Formats: sequence, C-alpha cells, structure tokens
Amino acid sequence: MYKIGTLNKISPVGLAHLSDKYTVSDDISEANGILVRSQDMHEMQLPESLLSIARAGAGVNNIPLDKCADAGIVVFNTPGANANAVKELVLGGLFLAARNIPAGIAWAGTLTENVGKAVEKGKSQFAGTEIKGKTLGVVGLGAIGVLVANAAADLGMKVIGYDPYFSVKAAHNLCSCIEVKEDVKDLLPLCDYISIHVPAMDSTKGMFNSELFALMKDGAILLNFSRDKLVNEANLLTALEAGKLGKYVTDFPTDGVLNKENIICLPHLGASTAEAEDNCATMAVEQTMDYIENG
Repeated sequence: MYKIGTLNKISPVGLAHLSDKYTVSDDISEANGILVRSQDMHEMQLPESLLSIARAGAGVNNIPLDKCADAGIVVFNTPGANANAVKELVLGGLFLAARNIPAGIAWAGTLTENVGKAVEKGKSQFAGTEIKGKTLGVVGLGAIGVLVANAAADLGMKVIGYDPYFSVKAAHNLCSCIEVKEDVKDLLPLCDYISIHVPAMDSTKGMFNSELFALMKDGAILLNFSRDKLVNEANLLTALEAGKLGKYVTDFPTDGVLNKENIICLPHLGASTAEAEDNCATMAVEQTMDYIENG
C-alpha cells in the first residue's frame, strides 16, 4: 500500500483516480508521494520514504528542486491543465483595462440617490476603447500563451508573438494569422497591449524593466498573469507615473503595486476554477501513480 500526502486542498475529482493501492492523508511523514498546490515546501523536512512530488499547477517555484534532486525525488507539474482557465482570465483583464471597468464599478458603488440621472451624467469619465483592431503582443507561446493569442485573434485583435524557445507544437497550434518575432524588442513598439506568459526563473527575473518599457508605445497596457517576479516593480511604477505605461493588470498583488493608480490587481485567480483544479489534480495523480508503480 502506497501513502500519498496532500498539502493544500486537492480536488476530490483528481483523488478519485487513485487506485486501491493508495491511501491519502495530510500527514507527509511517511508519504511515498506528495500532492501540492501552492504551499511553500522550501523549509519542510522531506521524509526518506518520499519518491515524488506532484504540483497540481504550472509552476514549481514553491518546491525545493535542489533538495529533491539531491535526494532523488522526482518533481512533476501539470502544464496545460489550467491553461484555459488562465486564458479566460487574461481576456477578462483585457476588457477590465480597455473599458475602465474597475474604476466604473467603484464609482457606481458610491452613488446613493438619483442613480439613473447620476449614471447618465457621469459615465463619460469611464469611456474606454474597444480591443478589436488593437495589437496584442504575447510574450511566451507555451500552453497558455498560444491559447491567449488565438482567442485574441478570434476577437479581432492583431496578434504578434515572441518565444525564444518557440516549439514545433506551438507553431502547429498557433493561428496562421499570428506573426512571430525573433526578438521581443521588435514586438514591443508595435503593441497596444502586452501579455506575459513566461516561466519565473533566474534568467527571467525582472525581465520587464526600464529598458523594455522604453521600447513600448506610450500608454501601452501590460498584463501579467505569469509571476510577479518577471516585472521590475520600481521600473514599472516609474513608467506608469511618466505615462509610458497606461495600465498594469496583474494577478499577483504585492505591497508595491496594491492600491496604486492605473494598476488593476486580481487575487491570483488564474487557475482558480473548479475545472482547472480538477484537471490539475487528475494529471498530478496519474503522473504520481505512473512513476511510483513504473518508475
């Protein structure tokens, strides 16, 4: 009988895929496999019995990879399982920024009397733009980036992509109407919106900095549904204050960007759908069983 330890709440739909060879517990002291979502494992003591860790999500930055490598513990993630959920939220972010929706909602909530008249009188201050015909730059053409690019093209946007590791699979899945640049610096000056879809690594930390902001159109809107560490916050705030950036939409609020003008913060909702949690848990469970039983 194999023991599976769970950190965070793991979808019952995914856990139901475990065979009768497995027992599930939130006690990891004797676990052969661990299923985790976002809990930080870097300071945890890993049991000698542990063979694998599967993250029900895309990134593995909450898992001590070096420690696992030294101990021979295999680490899995679930790329693509939450891609549609993130794609849909990115589209929501486009509309939030283009139509000034957060500011409009906040203002409407202050109205107390003669609401109908007040709305008609005051709505012009929130007039926005349509995204049809605008240019979207998608930086990173993995599972999520390709879906975002194709969906934006379907909505009538001109889409330009960039990925230093552009794969044959991505090329096959990408709409033929989407142009792919070989250098991100060639993409930025052309775009009204830029959406980030690259992994958080040492090489990408702070990649969106003053140098890249300077290349963007004045008033461009940056969307970050990947990781906060990809953006240099000090440079971002300077670009916003100078009007170089029009808005910043992020799914990763930090002390530095929360409640700042022209910044729209969402509480890390990218993969927070019932469907994504089920998909991620199912993939994590199946990978875990395959490895434990077959190596």
